[in-house]
Amino acid sequence: MGLKSILAKPLAALVAANVRKWSLNPVATQEKVFRKLIDSARATQFGKEHQFDQIASYEEFKKRVPVRDYEGFRSYIETIKNGASDVLWPGKPIYFCKTSGTTSGTKYIPITSDSIHNHISSARNALLMYIYASGNAKFLDGNLIFLSGSPVLSEVGGIPLGRLSGIVNHHVPGYLRRNQLPSYETNCIEDWETKVRKIADETVDKPMSLISGIPSWVQMYFEIVQEKRNGKPIKDIFPEFSVFVYGGVNYEPYRARFEKLIGKRVDSVELFPASEGFFAYQDKQPSEGLLLLLDTGIFYEFIPVDEFFNENPRRLSIGEVELGVNYALILSNNAGLWAYNIGDTVKFVSKNPYRIVVTGRIKHFTSAFGEHVIAEEVEQALKDAAKDEQVEVVEFTVAPQVTPNEGLPYHEWFVEFGHLPADPERFRMKIDEALQQRNIYYKDLIKGNVLKPLVIRSVEKDSFIHYMKTQGKLGGQNKVPRLSNDRKIADALSNYISNTWGN
Repeated sequence: MGLKSILAKPLAALVAANVRKWSLNPVATQEKVFRKLIDSARATQFGKEHQFDQIASYEEFKKRVPVRDYEGFRSYIETIKNGASDVLWPGKPIYFCKTSGTTSGTKYIPITSDSIHNHISSARNALLMYIYASGNAKFLDGNLIFLSGSPVLSEVGGIPLGRLSGIVNHHVPGYLRRNQLPSYETNCIEDWETKVRKIADETVDKPMSLISGIPSWVQMYFEIVQEKRNGKPIKDIFPEFSVFVYGGVNYEPYRARFEKLIGKRVDSVELFPASEGFFAYQDKQPSEGLLLLLDTGIFYEFIPVDEFFNENPRRLSIGEVELGVNYALILSNNAGLWAYNIGDTVKFVSKNPYRIVVTGRIKHFTSAFGEHVIAEEVEQALKDAAKDEQVEVVEFTVAPQVTPNEGLPYHEWFVEFGHLPADPERFRMKIDEALQQRNIYYKDLIKGNVLKPLVIRSVEKDSFIHYMKTQGKLGGQNKVPRLSNDRKIADALSNYISNTWGN
């Protein structure tokens, strides 16, 4: 074992001890974070406008600070961009994180000198908790690859501006940077296809031990590496590869395809990062759910999804949540976001400690007929059917077909397969039946002959890559929405249909 892997184990034990300490006192931990946030921002423009000097409890905070999305913060962000200090948080942000919104256009999320530690230390601790749980630290002695956006930063209002993964790249610890790939020059390439091919060139002969990125783009990288080695499995090209780190989407729909590409099962570590903060990571091997990080400068609120669009939905703190309920995730943090709706939905699977699964996006669902099908339901239905039928799925998305040429309307699934089902009709109906089991409203619509069972459109290889390229969203942190309420993605993918089952 190398020096890094030797030293990592006692450090991992220290991190695990600290996690135990705060996770055993979740309510007190969040109360401490809440108090510090309010005290720190009293003298800011936002703090004065919302009378932070009179907020002594969470109940008072809810009365004075309404839930907002990005549009509710746009005027404050513009004020910061124009040079003002002490607007949302003391001083000025050290970065703006650039991200694309579906309704707000480009968003500029502040990262402060206080909040940057949440992003960096949480990523580090996720790996250390993996080491503590698994005993595997050997990967630190090999080469590590982070498939990320460009680290090149621009500037707005005198503040450095970039994508989250590019910003974080500037803060990779020196002891990891020495064996980090790809090279800085390659990482700066903007065109994703060119970049991934160059990364493959740089890494194909290296002892890769940890690979990190959104599953769909790592899959693309694996396939290019295989091309360069005459189709060999990844385990033979990278025999030291033992840890896959990912976030952004559910890995399960990709797992069978990945294991075929790799040729063996490797450990995976799931993360839940976003521009607004690093919220959770997988702390056990294996485990259901991600440990919600309660001590890193973020105060969480939770709104039941079925109340979210009500005039006065309940806002709950960590001590008030229940298992198995879908919540919209609301946060206040030391970057100066207050009661901010990030758009993600979560469900608690444990309260000792508090662990969550990400169930989707509050605006990403299919409910053209009142069924309100969410990402978790379609992903699990597909996973169960694919496992039963030994089917490999590369990518998929679901949209409603409200006005078919004939017959009843239906849910239309566009699926790119790595391995086609032996019996497509049986596979189709297994998905539909699994979805009915998970969503009673969908079941009622099927049984009541309002909808007919779902239709599958099998699309050509790389159809989703072509689609993302046409949208200027190929690579980086971008991912295909699992669910839509409109036909934008469906209509674009209709150009790539190779087979149809159920219509």
